[in-house]
Amino acid sequence: VGGPAAVYTFVPHPLKFLAPDRAPLLINTNQEKEVLIGASCIDVLICAPFDQTMANLPAHRFVREVLVEKVGMRHLVVGYDYLFGKGREGNAQLLQRMGEYLGFAVEVLEPISGAGQVYSSTRIRQLIQEGQVHRVAELLGRNFTLLGRVVHGFKRGQKLGFPTANLQTEKELLPSPGVYAVKVKRGAEVVDGVLNIGHNPTFEASGLCIEVHLLDFDGQLYGEDLRVYFVERLRDERRFADSNQLVQAIGEDIKNARQILSESEITQYHDYLDCGQ
Repeated sequence: VGGPAAVYTFVPHPLKFLAPDRAPLLINTNQEKEVLIGASCIDVLICAPFDQTMANLPAHRFVREVLVEKVGMRHLVVGYDYLFGKGREGNAQLLQRMGEYLGFAVEVLEPISGAGQVYSSTRIRQLIQEGQVHRVAELLGRNFTLLGRVVHGFKRGQKLGFPTANLQTEKELLPSPGVYAVKVKRGAEVVDGVLNIGHNPTFEASGLCIEVHLLDFDGQLYGEDLRVYFVERLRDERRFADSNQLVQAIGEDIKNARQILSESEITQYHDYLDCGQ
């Protein structure tokens, strides 16, 4: 085409503005989206505000006034089920017709499927919420991750002999409560870990907690940002009769995690999206 490659996206997600109760939880934070797009050899990321004016804009005007006249689009790539414009009236066929007389090419991507199912963000969200993180990796082509800052907790894990880092994250979409084998990136170092998402029912705690125990690690992590890569779900969250049973279960979790993680490698952003950066 001879020009820069650009991604045009809306902030916030249109449904968060139009129907917040039906808006999907986002798989990636805005920061993660920027990293992924940048790693995909994209030169420009356009984050357009989605407001009432944009919601009322007819599809043909969006193409002509925004994409062609403002952005200078000459080649457009969309998915086969892409809908846009007021009332979602625009589709790939409209884009192809408009491209013929406005002078831009349209490339429509066909669905990607495997194992009898179409890969989609809806399916990926479902798998994440079910805790099937190994299958999420198959569809995404990379491990599902979250970035969390280590904050102070109740130090229950330390008292049990398994110190944990309590994570505070901006991630909207989280795997279902349970225990997971994970890889944790701390700076340039990647270490094995066991992560729990849940409500600590044994201690009758309130609120959702995310805490990770780093295997063979001894040190302070407060204030650090950790990137967690989900590898495998180990078990559901359970309520134990006493702390002794909990300690025994954690020991079994660590044993299982060591076995799984010794045979696992994570796929990071730059591993599967290499733009020579």
